[in-house]
Amino acid sequence: MGLMKTFIFLPPASKPTGGITVLRQMADILHQAGRETYLVERESAGWRPGGLADAAPVIGWDAMRLTPDDLWLVPEGWPNALAPGLEARARCVSYVQNWAYLFSALPPGVSWHQLPVSLMAVSDPVAHFIKESTGQNAPILRPGIDRAIFHPGKSKSGTVTVAFMPRKNKGLAAQIRAVFEHRNGPDAVRWRPLEGLDAFGVAQALRSSHLFLMTGFPEGCPLPPLEAMACGCLPVGFTGLGGWDYMRQAQPCPRFTPWWPLREVGWSGNGLWCADGDVLDAALCLEQAVGLIRQGGPELDAVLAAGQETADAYSTDEQRKSVLAAWDAL
Repeated sequence: MGLMKTFIFLPPASKPTGGITVLRQMADILHQAGRETYLVERESAGWRPGGLADAAPVIGWDAMRLTPDDLWLVPEGWPNALAPGLEARARCVSYVQNWAYLFSALPPGVSWHQLPVSLMAVSDPVAHFIKESTGQNAPILRPGIDRAIFHPGKSKSGTVTVAFMPRKNKGLAAQIRAVFEHRNGPDAVRWRPLEGLDAFGVAQALRSSHLFLMTGFPEGCPLPPLEAMACGCLPVGFTGLGGWDYMRQAQPCPRFTPWWPLREVGWSGNGLWCADGDVLDAALCLEQAVGLIRQGGPELDAVLAAGQETADAYSTDEQRKSVLAAWDAL
């Protein structure tokens, strides 16, 4: 038995995505720990994050030579990319970064039951989804955020500012805003769209915002609300299902309560959360959050402190430990 080499498929992407960033982080963690690891790309024109010093080598699809001793890891939306691993009888792993694509990309007539592929989950809710739908127990490998970039700044002042990501469910975001403005007037808050920014730009924008409105779903383990908490924002809104890995309700009497099991965590309520797609509840949560910011005091401090604890639990240091532990287990 040779030493296990790891090959990780990099899907093509023209712009930064959280999923690809996480795949690259995993490869670099393994590479820096002295484990032979390669990122494999289909086409070389894709986006690459800068600033990685000791980065894992990237090879072309045609240069990959898999053996039965190797591990071939592919994100869940690209089941066709599993083929070379299946042909080589390598150890094939599908890393499920979003439960919503677990079945959507499978070829017609193919089920996960038939494939000699083990599933790995990005979060506890995704592992629960996998277990209930396929019967597989998927180990969990969570993403991490860089606390050197995402950290709180000076105290926040001025008009209450709401950061949001316009590309996430644009129509619903517009409805939440309309409901909020009809109830509170058009000038109650300042809206700050987060678009076209690198990680440093996002962190800077979040540090000078009071609130983060989460409009994205479905999600596997959404990083933007974590980044917002890390920067001292109070997050509000949808959870994407996967967000319940770390999201805990700060509302004393929430209008929505998840029916699936939540794991034990060391922090208390870190945001005001509602059901995905419920624009009215999201607007009401936003209104309540604005009230909390204006009022200040121990209630607000407790939620923001829980956000810092949450962000610390998802640091890149924690990610490094869990990646190395997962590979030891493999």
